[in-house]
Amino acid sequence: MVKFTTGMLPENSLAARPGKMSDFSEDSLLGGRVRLRQPRDGYRAAIDPVFLAAMVPAKDGESVLDLGSGVGAASLCLAARVTGCRVFGIEMQPALVALARDNVELNGMQGRVEAIIGTLAAPPPRLAPGSYHHVMSNPPYSETGTPSPHPGKAAANHEGEVDLAAWMRFAVNMLRPKGTLVVVHRADRLNHLLTALGSKVGEVMVYPLWPKPGRPAKRVLVRARKGSATPMALLPGLTLHEADGRYTAAADAVLRDGAGLQ
Repeated sequence: MVKFTTGMLPENSLAARPGKMSDFSEDSLLGGRVRLRQPRDGYRAAIDPVFLAAMVPAKDGESVLDLGSGVGAASLCLAARVTGCRVFGIEMQPALVALARDNVELNGMQGRVEAIIGTLAAPPPRLAPGSYHHVMSNPPYSETGTPSPHPGKAAANHEGEVDLAAWMRFAVNMLRPKGTLVVVHRADRLNHLLTALGSKVGEVMVYPLWPKPGRPAKRVLVRARKGSATPMALLPGLTLHEADGRYTAAADAVLRDGAGLQ
């Protein structure tokens, strides 16, 4: 579940330094196991990064790269579920990286989760291709249309100069042989996502997130394995809400209890 409070960052916070965001809400994810400070204005993490992290089959001792990691929601949720993995988040907005670093300290995950400034077009040299067991990403959802006037929302939601195909090429390039890629995206762009993945991955699993019984899916999780020749599978997926609007038991297990998706 997500719980919201509001306030100002403390003076010693990274994000409170000159030129950084100071207005924030403090939200709780995974039933309070993860605390998340994020801007009150602009793009705000909700349930998508929680389900993204739940789909990653990480194990203790493995490394995970979170592309477009924002304030660290997916990174922190994964690290809370798999306590022995290392998660590295790359994000191009310095203010969000500052908040992500705050969130790492807030949750006591120093040494396990790291937020790094960088772009896919000019990644930090320390991100070595072929070195990660898993890559997860919540790429911008919109290909066309007018970007939001808010810079943070525009960067998070609109592809801009780096399109979906470039995101997927970068992600696959970062994976070790037989490593897994997990993406959450709009269901109506599934065809674009599958095309963008290309021929370097297989064992593609499409996992729809159904809003309610009988409703079309708005989001899909897609998991693929680098260098695999296994055919694609369409999985039953998960229904988020009961007819009365309550979360289903399966959704609640992920959102409140931090369960993984198998």
